[in-house]
Amino acid sequence: MNRRTLLALSAAAAASPALAAPADPIAGMTVINALGGLGDPNFPDPPRPELTPRILADARASGLTAVNWTIGYVAGPQEPFQQSVADIGQFDAMIRQHPRDVIKVLTAADIARAKAEKKVGIIYGFQNAAMMGDDPARVDIFADLGVRIIQLTYNLRNQLGDGSIVPEGRGLTEFGRKVVDRLNANRVMVDLSHSGRQICLDAIQASKQPISINHTGCRALTDLPRNKTDEELRGVAEKGGFVGVYFMPFLNLSGHARAVDVVAHVEHALNVCGEDHVGIGTDGTVTPIDDLDKYADALRKEHEDRKAKGIAAPGERADTHPFVDDLRGPDQFRKLYRLLAERGHKPARIEKIFGGNFVRYAKTVWGA
Repeated sequence: MNRRTLLALSAAAAASPALAAPADPIAGMTVINALGGLGDPNFPDPPRPELTPRILADARASGLTAVNWTIGYVAGPQEPFQQSVADIGQFDAMIRQHPRDVIKVLTAADIARAKAEKKVGIIYGFQNAAMMGDDPARVDIFADLGVRIIQLTYNLRNQLGDGSIVPEGRGLTEFGRKVVDRLNANRVMVDLSHSGRQICLDAIQASKQPISINHTGCRALTDLPRNKTDEELRGVAEKGGFVGVYFMPFLNLSGHARAVDVVAHVEHALNVCGEDHVGIGTDGTVTPIDDLDKYADALRKEHEDRKAKGIAAPGERADTHPFVDDLRGPDQFRKLYRLLAERGHKPARIEKIFGGNFVRYAKTVWGA
């Protein structure tokens, strides 16, 4: 074989579709994580929020467009209002330090801008409304500071109502109704993740705008308090809201959820809510744990701390990973896309699940 023939065969092989690299299924897609973050779980709890080169590289590689990142008070001895205001200041500073990489999301248009500029949009969200104290007008302060999502309760009881693990299941209090009114007036998303059933149903009725459950599973498939009943899921959808399915141990009674469980819960939510109201809220990062064996000790300590605070939910144990082992790392969204496609879901539907439905909901609440 002469040199000319060899070069011709090499060029033909390079151009052959059979040998070409597989297309990226999420290229060009808006991917929204309705609850997660940009962090490195190998080095948890830095003194200040930071975006390391690895965190940024993983975020870019994942195809993520925007993420609802939990800031502010969630649980513990800190004074809720002071901690929440301090967190906002620290996150603002972090974003200023990385203008080429991230932007703060205030409107749905900022999500489109993040996509166009190849940045990651950071949505400020609270997972507890305890920082409202006894003054619903504090909602105005946080809205002015750029908080765009406020979850009414965490797992425990607060002044708005009962979280998911409180046996009494108290519904939305009168104070809680006032907070919901202020959230509506400020066009802040009302999130009922971690809530008890009754407060969720009450908030659906009380809110003048659609509400969301940004990270949950389906109680009909896995009967644990952190998952939502069909009644709650359907109520959110019927009012035009949004439901995000998480990558968490609560998707399987064994506490060791797999990718197939995520698919099953997404499909159940689609059947209950319809394809225009379901998305993804992983409750995790895209940077994975590098050494799961080494992580076991840190996980045990974290679980003991959550038990001591009284916030550990049924389904959490010292050996249950707060993520889905086979949906970890920067390729997690591509893996999920392929699994859904293998189940017969068309690209247009998957695009809605991956971000389109959240953007539609954001336009309704925040405005375009």
